[in-house]
Amino acid sequence: MYRASNIQYEHSDRVRGLASGGIGAMHRLAQHIGLVDAIDRHVEVLKVHLPYHESDHVLGIAYNVLGGGTCLQDLELRRQDEVYLDALGAQRIPDPTTAGDFCRRFDDATIEALHTAINETRLRVWRAQPAAFFEDAIIDADGTLAETTGQCKEGMALAYDGVWGYHPLVVSLANTNEPLYLVNRSGNRPSSEGAAERFDQARALCQAAGFRRVTFRGDTDFSQTEHLDRWDAAGVRFIFGYDARANLIREADALPPRAWTRLVRRPPYAIQTEPRQRPANVKEAIIVEREYKNLRLEAEAVAEFAYQPVACAQPYRMVVVRKNISVEQGHQRLFDEIRYFFYLTNDRDTPAADVVFLANDRCNQENLIDQLKHGVGATRMPVDTLLSNWAYMVMTALAWTLKAWFALRLPDTGRWAARYAAEKAAVLRMEFKAFVNAFIRVPVHVVRTSRRLVFRLLAWNPWQAVFLRGFDQLRAPLRA
Repeated sequence: MYRASNIQYEHSDRVRGLASGGIGAMHRLAQHIGLVDAIDRHVEVLKVHLPYHESDHVLGIAYNVLGGGTCLQDLELRRQDEVYLDALGAQRIPDPTTAGDFCRRFDDATIEALHTAINETRLRVWRAQPAAFFEDAIIDADGTLAETTGQCKEGMALAYDGVWGYHPLVVSLANTNEPLYLVNRSGNRPSSEGAAERFDQARALCQAAGFRRVTFRGDTDFSQTEHLDRWDAAGVRFIFGYDARANLIREADALPPRAWTRLVRRPPYAIQTEPRQRPANVKEAIIVEREYKNLRLEAEAVAEFAYQPVACAQPYRMVVVRKNISVEQGHQRLFDEIRYFFYLTNDRDTPAADVVFLANDRCNQENLIDQLKHGVGATRMPVDTLLSNWAYMVMTALAWTLKAWFALRLPDTGRWAARYAAEKAAVLRMEFKAFVNAFIRVPVHVVRTSRRLVFRLLAWNPWQAVFLRGFDQLRAPLRA
């Protein structure tokens, strides 16, 4: 099929083409929702604004990532691109050295101010959503290791798995996969350190937006029992994994058989056409042939009982899942192994199986963390101190947040409301690379007239109608 042979390259006429034509829509979005003004109003890092303001630096780093950049050095490609500068109405943008110096100027207070500016803008975007959006704010928290090979990185330490680096904390809204708070920490710090304070900040943010209920979720490291009574009194629902300690296992073993109900997992997706024949399991065949030890899940059951942690003044609901695992070797079944998984919650109305499913849905935050690490590159830690890398992480993650905000601004009403809602959800779930390819890497011809800056599309892709509909929405005032 690839038959081109007589390939030649020639210079064209002076046509101002830009490969990342969608960057204009992202900048219009930042203006539309008031992000530029919020950053300049809250963040005070530079003593003199000649020529750059704080928003120039912050958005420059975020736009670099949206345009396909993976490190600070890629800013040089942007600042040497005259069409890119013209598309954003900029005479020049900070070079990589200046951007790194800007990150080093941050301290704890200015990083918190940057969080405040972003979350103030986030409130405006949320308040423009329909009433169903505010049913329940599900807030997840987890830590992740950010490895670094540098030897002069202040604040790095040896993590539990023998890796040198940092241990950022990610607090996110599961409804939209937005990172609400990012906290950089030394590599040897516990996963849950500082999580309670960030949970409280995220709750205040969601309540200010108008969410009718707030739910906290976390794995076994985040079951901070000293805060549960306070959260329960404040009306917060929580579902935390709990370590399978000996006393809990004894409680589960003592439950009568009638207390257990079979746990039936929901199918991962609905089959849209005809069911297809399942392919041969090559991996399992090799395990059996070579007589490796094989763990096979036979059945799951769910039960519940009251449990009062030592640090709590009242009992809560402990939901327990019992997994019956068959241990096999080759074609022989050796024995059955019972494993327990515990979930502590103050939700006394939701069926136990649904509590388990809601707790398991927290695993989707791992996808967000993976996108922040490998899609956006927020945890590359390119600077030389803990605080400067924290500032870079927040500014880089803003690229992902802009993606989420663009999806939230897509209209989902009118004659084609069902289709528009499905497209809006699809853009919100998109991986960062897919979003960049569909909405940012749109080749355009940039034409500046006396009154307008025109981006003429030079190619087509299946998401172009969604892109144009979203851009039309940015031309109207933001109304809550």
